[in-house]
Amino acid sequence: MSRIFNFSAGPSSLPEVVLEQAKNELLDWRGSGMSVMEMSHRGKQFSSIAEELEADLRALMRIPENYRVLFLQGGASAQFSFIPQNLLGDKTKACYVKTGAWSEKTIKDAKPYCDAIVSASSESSHFTTIPDVSSWEIDTDAAYLHYTSNETIHGVEFNVTPDSKGLPLVCDMSSNILSRPVDVNEFGLIYAGSQKNMGAAGVTVVIVREDLLGKCSKIVPPVFNYAEQAKNQSMLNTPTTYSWYLMGLVLKWVQAQGGVSAMEQRNIAKAAKLYQAIDTSDLYHNPVDLAFRSRMNVPFILADESLDKAFLTAAEAAGLNELKGHRSVGGMRASIYNAMPESGVDALISFMQEFERTR
Repeated sequence: MSRIFNFSAGPSSLPEVVLEQAKNELLDWRGSGMSVMEMSHRGKQFSSIAEELEADLRALMRIPENYRVLFLQGGASAQFSFIPQNLLGDKTKACYVKTGAWSEKTIKDAKPYCDAIVSASSESSHFTTIPDVSSWEIDTDAAYLHYTSNETIHGVEFNVTPDSKGLPLVCDMSSNILSRPVDVNEFGLIYAGSQKNMGAAGVTVVIVREDLLGKCSKIVPPVFNYAEQAKNQSMLNTPTTYSWYLMGLVLKWVQAQGGVSAMEQRNIAKAAKLYQAIDTSDLYHNPVDLAFRSRMNVPFILADESLDKAFLTAAEAAGLNELKGHRSVGGMRASIYNAMPESGVDALISFMQEFERTR
């Protein structure tokens, strides 16, 4: 059976070379006589995998020495609650920017632990833009400012790092980490789920500046305490070992492609092609403000909604899968993360043009 082009928002496509290596090493990792899935997380073999994983992520993102890198469980969604519990300290307020469904959920989950101030919101525009930073109302007595750099559902992405007015800047980078360079020094904390640009589901990366550790409430369990996890190399409990291994393979692949800057250029080219095809069509439309269109998640709607089902059925028959938009917004969505080859985008564009011609 030939492989499809998987446009899922996550879990997403993995590079084929990574899958081939994982297949070849499944029963016997580097002559150990066992699978990574069978290894003790305390053993020397897995220790080498863990050390390489952190070293490669630090190199790719140029993470400074005064930041700790954690590999946790529970997905980015778990961090929505853990972040205020870890960062508030003796403060009671935190600022949030609401630009889509995920940042909206982040605010909701933070409210039991702090006064979650909405410093800016694009809800009135149905989350199709990002409010001008000059209009943001940031409380400088808050513990931090949180934003979501890319909204997978609405297809809105920040193109610059916002000014946090001196507050520690916290960012959910789940859907665009490693897709473009960022200056880690500008952030207090970065977090991201692994299942879009970094590997298989099961790992949540937290990159946190050391001076923000040690503020966690004593009633928070140790496994949810960043400082405790940092002291224990993210192994207070048994980690998702095979997902760590797969992430390590993906990071090696990103390095082999030329690193994050090279990935950015490819992502720019892929997104530009797809948006051009949408913008020059009479059938397809993207509602997002041109300045904030996502390179990772491209939503589009058909002028005739009654054609949606036929479009999806024909696309799947053509080997173009997972194009249905999120249930909250409808329409279509093509997620074109790092591992989506340009040939996949070309195939999608050709299909869209043929579908429009013959509908």
